[in-house]
Amino acid sequence: MFGCRTLLKQIRKRNKRKPHKFHSKNRRKNPNSTQQHQDSPTEDGFNLKDSSPSQNYGVQPLGNFYFTSSPHNSRNTGLGNIHTLTDELVLDILGFLTGTHLGILSTVSKSFYVFCNHEPLWRNLVLDGCDDGFLFKGSWKSTFVAAYNPCYDVSKIGSLGFKVKDFYSDYLFQSWLCANLEMKVEWLERDNIVRRKGISFDEFVSDFETPNKPVLLEGCLDNWPALKKWDRDYLVKVCGDARFSVGPIQMKLSDFFVYADQAQEERPLYLFDPKFANKVPKLGKDYEVPVYFSEDLFSVLGDERPDYRWIIIGPAGSGSSFHIDPNSTSAWNAVVKGSKKWVLFPPDVVPPGVYPSADGAEVACPVSITEWFMNFYESTKTWKKKPIECVCKAGEVIFVPNGWWHLVINLEDSIAITQNYVSRRNLLNVLDFLKRPNASTLVSGTRDRVNLHDKFKKAIEVSFPGTIDELTKKAEIKKAELEKPSYWDSVKDSNSGGFKFF
Repeated sequence: MFGCRTLLKQIRKRNKRKPHKFHSKNRRKNPNSTQQHQDSPTEDGFNLKDSSPSQNYGVQPLGNFYFTSSPHNSRNTGLGNIHTLTDELVLDILGFLTGTHLGILSTVSKSFYVFCNHEPLWRNLVLDGCDDGFLFKGSWKSTFVAAYNPCYDVSKIGSLGFKVKDFYSDYLFQSWLCANLEMKVEWLERDNIVRRKGISFDEFVSDFETPNKPVLLEGCLDNWPALKKWDRDYLVKVCGDARFSVGPIQMKLSDFFVYADQAQEERPLYLFDPKFANKVPKLGKDYEVPVYFSEDLFSVLGDERPDYRWIIIGPAGSGSSFHIDPNSTSAWNAVVKGSKKWVLFPPDVVPPGVYPSADGAEVACPVSITEWFMNFYESTKTWKKKPIECVCKAGEVIFVPNGWWHLVINLEDSIAITQNYVSRRNLLNVLDFLKRPNASTLVSGTRDRVNLHDKFKKAIEVSFPGTIDELTKKAEIKKAELEKPSYWDSVKDSNSGGFKFF
């Protein structure tokens, strides 16, 4: 058994999601059955996905409790003395149990039945125990049981689920709601990014890379074989038994597609592999770097360079919550199949709901992507510095400048290639980043986090002698020009205190 202090200490380490309450403006106001919640759109225009909604065991938002004639919340009566704990803390404690113990505890009361069937608990059990991948069986609990006892008919698990009467929980309801919601039209219609087609390299550098501004580029993938060839059948055939990074595990592409077709959860897994071209060289030959991003100075490090390119495959709803790309690099992201919604904020604007540490080593984004849209997106419409937004479709490329915050969500099954790179326009920023006092905690994608700055700088000086000094002088001149007094400041009479407007 754990002592209380030890238990709480371990929970704090494991807890990666902090609560954000489900606001009443997003709740359905009809206090009757949860079936209404599942079968009809909300008053705010929320609609559930066309596929069958996942099981929510009758959980209703807490606000409905105040409209019901029942004096009891079965959530509390079934938990006994621990009902005073938050839902998050209850789930964190249950996260220390094995699958067998969760199954046993689920028979104690209706409340424990709901908590012990919370899908993320079973997801963690599956991912912690399957180094060689998994074969998804419609739910994480079914997947766990199938791996634990292959002879058991897991189809019975879904049919055995039942709804608990008068169970109210904002946390559990919102988790279910976010897993089953369609993206609202209002979340997708704003498209204020600059779009360009057929611009020259010099135009890209002067208009976007140098001023560090995003742009969506059209038409520069037209010659990619991947655009025509990369469907599921082709990829499964070419990749064979190769295993790719999916969350914390490695799995075959064919098995991942089985999961992607069935998954309906708040935070779907997606395939994000930095070694794909080494594992399957054919994939690396099916695309080429657009000319705008051809200069990649990290290449001077050869095999010691940090991870820089990834294949990304994910179902609708998967994606990345707000983050800044690693090592102060810029990036490009090319959609091969499907479409992605992008929301970007400049380096000096921290997105709402995001809490970076003072040293930049950690970023807490305690809500899922869908939950961020539900609770924070609307407020950005009134901001002076509004986010840059777009939907990037197949055949299009988005340029993500260094330091920009960005969120990405797949609107449908999607395949993309992304690369991070360092050009001369960003070289000094990267070198400054790599020599920060806490660089060992900030640098990512490489085993040697301590010496990367020195290795990179020396390699640049050998491959491109004088470049760093030249860029430094230009930066100093530019800085001096920005600090140069304006004409009106220069004509002031220091003895008289300057002229004034009345």
